Amino acid sequence: MAGYTPSEIEKKWQKKWSESKLYQADLSDELRLKYYNLVMFPYPSGDKLHVGHWYNFGPADSWGRYMRMKGYNVMQPMGFDSFGLPAENYAIKTGVAPADSISTNVETMRKQMSVMGAMWDWDKEVVTSSAEYYKWTQWVFLELLKAGLAYKKKAAVNWCDSCKTVLANEQVEDGHCERCKMEVVKKDLKQWFLKISDYAEKLLDYEGLDWPEKTIRMQKNWIGKSTGCDVSWRVKDSDMILDTFTTTVDTIYGVTFVVISPEHPDLDSLVTNENKESVDKYKQKALKKSDIDRMDNTKSKTGVATGSYVINPLTGKESPLWVADYVLMNYGTGVVMGVPAHDQRDKDFAEQYGFEVVESIENEKGESFVYDDVDKYTVKGKIIDSGEFTGMGILEGRTKITETLAKQGMGKGTIQYKLRDWLISRQRYWGAPIPVVYDPEGCAHPVPDKHLPWVLPEDVEFMPDGTSPLARSEELKKRTEKIFGKGWTPEVDTMDTFMCSSWYFLRYPSNANTAHAFDVANTNKWLPVDMYIGGPEHACMHLLYARFINQALFDLGHIGFKEPFKKLVHQGMVTKDGAKMSKSKGNVVSPDSFVEKYGADVFRMYLMFMGPFIQGGDWNDKGITGTARFVDRFWKMINTEVEVVDKDELERKLHKLIKKIGQDIEKMNFNTCVAALMEFTNYATKNGIDAHSKKIVTLLIAPFAPHLAEEAWECLGEAFSVVEEEWPDYDENLVKDSTVVIGVQVNGKVRGELKLAIDANKEEALEAARKSGNVAKYLAEGEVVKEIYVPGRIIGFVVK
Repeated sequence: MAGYTPSEIEKKWQKKWSESKLYQADLSDELRLKYYNLVMFPYPSGDKLHVGHWYNFGPADSWGRYMRMKGYNVMQPMGFDSFGLPAENYAIKTGVAPADSISTNVETMRKQMSVMGAMWDWDKEVVTSSAEYYKWTQWVFLELLKAGLAYKKKAAVNWCDSCKTVLANEQVEDGHCERCKMEVVKKDLKQWFLKISDYAEKLLDYEGLDWPEKTIRMQKNWIGKSTGCDVSWRVKDSDMILDTFTTTVDTIYGVTFVVISPEHPDLDSLVTNENKESVDKYKQKALKKSDIDRMDNTKSKTGVATGSYVINPLTGKESPLWVADYVLMNYGTGVVMGVPAHDQRDKDFAEQYGFEVVESIENEKGESFVYDDVDKYTVKGKIIDSGEFTGMGILEGRTKITETLAKQGMGKGTIQYKLRDWLISRQRYWGAPIPVVYDPEGCAHPVPDKHLPWVLPEDVEFMPDGTSPLARSEELKKRTEKIFGKGWTPEVDTMDTFMCSSWYFLRYPSNANTAHAFDVANTNKWLPVDMYIGGPEHACMHLLYARFINQALFDLGHIGFKEPFKKLVHQGMVTKDGAKMSKSKGNVVSPDSFVEKYGADVFRMYLMFMGPFIQGGDWNDKGITGTARFVDRFWKMINTEVEVVDKDELERKLHKLIKKIGQDIEKMNFNTCVAALMEFTNYATKNGIDAHSKKIVTLLIAPFAPHLAEEAWECLGEAFSVVEEEWPDYDENLVKDSTVVIGVQVNGKVRGELKLAIDANKEEALEAARKSGNVAKYLAEGEVVKEIYVPGRIIGFVVK
């Protein structure tokens, strides 16, 4: 028997899989149920695939193989999220155009992913930076624009004066540019937005989705639905009215100050001459902070007085109006009533600047409390020192106060969401051009569909100078004037790369369709995605954006399903010495040398063996040789004839293995599946295995070690391919144990163990226990006054 040589065997089967198009899904197959198995597609960076990719993709492929063997028609496509800032930064640094570096990286990753031996359907590949793809990203944008879900407005953005460009929030670290480390400031620019806020309520509906509860909770918190009251405050000695939104209007009698955001459009008109200089300085300082820093409750609160006062609509009392950066314009109204007795942030602010603390509510124990520590919508207690509302229950009083304000025209019940509209403009080059042009009067017009793709120009300088790189393209300017007329100008911003990934799953089944973004019939047949696997870090960006785009396309009549992903699974994180792998830390592990030495099957099984898929684990290579030895033992077991010692016991163990792997793979506990295969292989090696059992165990290992399984299947004389075979069933009678080991107690202490038939009756069990040598010795020490038998669990004697 020749030894198992992964370097030769894996190449052999990868070649055959490719030539036979084994993994090309037949989209027209009506006999089998469809199954869309998808992983979040990778960004083709110059770092190639790392261990984290393998940890994600290997088990995802195992799941797809398992579902195929369960009889499903599995589509498992792969693509590349190839637009984005890293390629542009690389171009700035090296002069290599993004299109060239990305093309090289995509080809490298294709080769690496083919070596993995996964069931990728490469015929359905998408590459988001290809004109064939972003043509339809532009079409999606135009459909949203046509429906009133896209608009342009001036907005404050993160600006790096060193890089001369706008930064997304995720590119700002502690108020500094992640690339050059210079301080980031806020700058007002006209930007394109998508009205995701219009879908806030729809996005809170998760009915029918099998998603991790934590992810749903994160999205709900991000959307931030709050039921409350808009309260109007008249500015003293003015006709101006400021509105505040509060979820706890029951505390209105405890207001001792009101705070306004530094970005509020009416702020300047509210500042007195004496306070103008201090407010202007404060505003400039606040604009340099990120929203995250400003909302950080661990940092001290700051603010300055505007010099103005507002009138409490119920008490008539005056409250000073201050500007403070912990108030944001992107939630509520940008004005907050300060209730230091019942809100921690307000309390911190009051202590900092000496504001009065006035209690207006107490819990059922008669104690004052801060709403930050309780559920503000269910708290029990009563209102105190609040005029006509004194003595009312908190929730009742909340309703009555809202009604009173409404009658006075000074308030109304309302619902607010934290979710802000999605800013998709990027003042960068490497992204899908926004398909909009402007007439000589500056009015925006959509680029007609016949001119799509609105191609990304190539005559561009990558060095940022404060304007979008596309603004320097002569080709783009000439193209626009040639098509639309003299004086017409192009939009020079490109789209956020999240726009490309918000709909890519719709394109896979229709990637060759040049007439439409997706074939409606095919799309409605194959979607939504049955299994979606990817990192939890995408919970409130990619996953939320994809749901929004999908729901918008559903509402516009383009697709027949509301949600894109039926089942969602997050893989765990692979760490190195307890730390997250990253290039900056220099602890990223490349799989290439391990795959070359041990083979892809060994490497993917070793990763699976680290721990439960959704938990991840810490990488080290100390145990990989153990997995390699297991593959050698498995290969030897398949190719060696050893007489079976106990055929009945072998059959029972085999059926238990079938049950174990089936149950554990359904829970994505791939680690215990591999462990069970190792245990069975050890047993069969020592006690023998027949030809039929070899075939069954080969089917069972097929999802985890595809090359090994194909080679073993061929050696067993079976036809190509093992993945086309049906997943084996187990006999329920054979997985039940016929015997059970029971502890025997004498006076509460275990004095022995018995192996009994599982259906043994009480008399049989007690008789066997009495005859057990060690137990008999203790029984002889006195008189047995009580006998206990709990079937399958315990036998006991009481001796006096």
